[in-house]
Amino acid sequence: MLTAPKIPSMPFDPDQALRLAQETIDIEAAAVLGLKKRIGPAFARAVDTILAVRGRVVVMGIGKSGHIARKTAATLASTGTPAMFVHPAEASHGDLGMIKPVDLVLAISNSGEVDEVTSLLPVIKRLGAPLIAMTGNPQSTLGRHADIVLDSGVDKEACPLNLAPTASTTAQLALGDALAVALLDARGFRSEDFARSHPGGSLGRKLLTHLSDVMRTGELVPRVTTTTPFMDLMREMSRTGFGAAAVVDGGDRLKGIFTDGDLRRLIERGADLRSLSAGEVMHANPLTIRDDVLAVEAAELMDQRGITRLLVVDAEGRLCGAINSNDLMRAKVI
Repeated sequence: MLTAPKIPSMPFDPDQALRLAQETIDIEAAAVLGLKKRIGPAFARAVDTILAVRGRVVVMGIGKSGHIARKTAATLASTGTPAMFVHPAEASHGDLGMIKPVDLVLAISNSGEVDEVTSLLPVIKRLGAPLIAMTGNPQSTLGRHADIVLDSGVDKEACPLNLAPTASTTAQLALGDALAVALLDARGFRSEDFARSHPGGSLGRKLLTHLSDVMRTGELVPRVTTTTPFMDLMREMSRTGFGAAAVVDGGDRLKGIFTDGDLRRLIERGADLRSLSAGEVMHANPLTIRDDVLAVEAAELMDQRGITRLLVVDAEGRLCGAINSNDLMRAKVI
């Protein structure tokens, strides 16, 4: 029966672990800072070339560089640059058909000599797709065949054996992010554009959800006229559970609002409630919000004014909806 070989172990030294952790951070920070002096004309040409591409940026890499390539492709795609990851080994077995002459290839390899990547270079050249290399060895096979070389070289890995890709992959990651940031700026990419590619996230909900998408409408909006008796006003408020009622004229134009707080104040004053009408107890000219704004704007207005509900009007000033903080929370806007 075969048994797994035992891995030699040493007594755990917490001080040594802390020292190595701090050294790792120092080495990787130095690797990233070292990129700054190598960001020059080649980087600018790479950005300009990608901007001119009519297709997609096809990012390639294998091993640890492959993980960085996947992340780089995802970051580019979410910031306005169409991109995808193609595994070099799979490309040799059919996936190369994903790459078209209108695309651009960004190949990431620290050594620049990985067989799975270098074997594809003649085919990429025949396709006519521009090739950008991100490598720690500009004189490598990959570097020599590339149209543009981005030098991601590091002095040493953080690994004590100087073997495991650590500082080199950190540098690749930073350089990929630098490309994405430069490209999104050049494209005039805005927060609204980012939200459109992230509709399921909190930012997407805040920037894409309009008030009209989440507000109460129709029978869910409590409303009475100025002549409505006070007791009928109370019934309307209870019916909807909104905690307030809009007071409108015959054309549904907003005249005022009556809230739970107004009711408490009337009771404290000892007013004869049964003798009053909605027009006599309402708060005139209430704060409103337009129906064509983002839902997050309603949340911000409520927060600024210290209130929990708003009446919504259209461009002509007619009552068309109502919203409260609970509605916004259910919609995950706040």
